[in-house]
Amino acid sequence: MAKEERYNLILKFLEADGRASFDELALKFNVSSDTIRRDIEQLHQMGLLSKIRGGAAIRSSLPFAFHDRALQFSEGKNIIGLKAQQLVKSGQTIFMDGGTTVCAAGMRFPANIELRVITNNLALLPILSRFPNSETIVLGGVYRKELEVNASQQTCEYAAQYVADLYLMGACGVDSRMGVTAAFREDGEVKQTICRSSRKTAMLGDCQKLGIVEFFKVADCTEIDVLITDLPTTDASLDAYRMNSLQLQ
Repeated sequence: MAKEERYNLILKFLEADGRASFDELALKFNVSSDTIRRDIEQLHQMGLLSKIRGGAAIRSSLPFAFHDRALQFSEGKNIIGLKAQQLVKSGQTIFMDGGTTVCAAGMRFPANIELRVITNNLALLPILSRFPNSETIVLGGVYRKELEVNASQQTCEYAAQYVADLYLMGACGVDSRMGVTAAFREDGEVKQTICRSSRKTAMLGDCQKLGIVEFFKVADCTEIDVLITDLPTTDASLDAYRMNSLQLQ
């Protein structure tokens, strides 16, 4: 079982029971007590649960607690969000564009992280407002209500003014041969601009986005640095992407 999948299951277990001991969790997930203690410490640092004497408890008082997120995001998106957090470091400037998977990644940021987030995703703004030490820059332009993003030539011009350490890109479709594609031209053009303005690009997409080809070409797979999915990195369906020298998470 992948570490991120176990994290997700631990949070689900705590959501149902409220609290659990280290021994109980170790037995439940068939791992050592030391492994569970490390998991709990990491989840505590991420602001997703509270450490208590001998175990852990759900942090239901947090505005971004797991039970709130579980109503919004599928298990696959939660796993992707956990994986994406490994790339996010305090002090970075990051681009985040549209999609619920990107929102799920935002929900997973550590509570006290210091970031500058540049985004055209209006659905992401209430999530980012919960992080007091981070700054949010909103890219203007024409609002596309079907995507809940600003996407136009003006949005591209705004995005081109910045340079970011990391771009968390929401996926419309990614195919090992045809690359990254978008269903809306304006959205795809914004993605292209942001990709050019970023030192590193990580594409977030669940397994249902793999092999999907939309009409507008955003980038070849060789232009993407990391592909983050809800699948184990050893899954055979990712073999074709491995051939493109993509880092898989």
